[in-house]
Amino acid sequence: MKTNTIKRVGRSDFVNMGPIRLRQPLPTQQIEMIDPFILLHHYGPYTISPESNPFDLGPHPHRGFEPVTFLVQGEQLHRDSLGHESVVKAGDVQWTTAGRGIIHSEGPTKAFVNKGGTIEGIQLWLNLPAEKKMIQPNYQHAKSEDFEVVNSIDHKVRTKIVAGSLHEKNGKIITQTSVNAFMIEAEEGGTETVRFSSAHQGMLYLLKGKVKVNGETTLQLNENQLIYFNQDGDGFTLEAEADSLLLFLSGEPFHEEVATYGPYVMNTQTELLEAMRDYQMGKMGFLPVS
Repeated sequence: MKTNTIKRVGRSDFVNMGPIRLRQPLPTQQIEMIDPFILLHHYGPYTISPESNPFDLGPHPHRGFEPVTFLVQGEQLHRDSLGHESVVKAGDVQWTTAGRGIIHSEGPTKAFVNKGGTIEGIQLWLNLPAEKKMIQPNYQHAKSEDFEVVNSIDHKVRTKIVAGSLHEKNGKIITQTSVNAFMIEAEEGGTETVRFSSAHQGMLYLLKGKVKVNGETTLQLNENQLIYFNQDGDGFTLEAEADSLLLFLSGEPFHEEVATYGPYVMNTQTELLEAMRDYQMGKMGFLPVS
């Protein structure tokens, strides 16, 4: 197998978003976008209690992309203007296709807040191509135990197939575009080879631990945590130097203009103005405050 060379290595520094402090490996000054991935936030771990609950996002709109949550620790309640209400638990994934417009809210459940605990996860913004930005919105909640898993030869690396495919095993999530999303758990000393199409742009993000990629580049918490691959190979290798957790993402790029404002991802400034108008007119639905 020919391994993909590394285009860029990135940090995952903290940024402030209102009362929340979280890591933002994408976008940064060095990596503006990894088409079709617009934004990646790594939130937590936060200690949640009745006295401290900063991660409670009330109803807010989205249009033109797919906001995805990979919950690592804790428990969150999802509600949306389509009528969905579900409790997302550690290891679960919620995949929202905002399309022409959706209003949703998410935050720790009341029961979780009352008993206290830790919450941590990934919020990903996956772009939609121009032809699909105004499709009907949709919501998918996939539970941790329902995902297909690929085990390494040494049985020390488990790759959970959230979306896309690996070794003829398919993800639970139905995608609008050609995308892979794998959550990788690696024990110290474990090795694995992950293949993906050269038609995709790929990235690997480390949530915890320490791994060596392609035998040459090390990812470690609080140092470099993200690798952006060139489209010149068949995949990559990893070796865990400590117990680690990683998220691999790849997708076929659209090569389209991107215009963003707040919770909207469109192709032109005019479309952004239309999104704001449609939200104010109630065309994205309604969701009462819980």
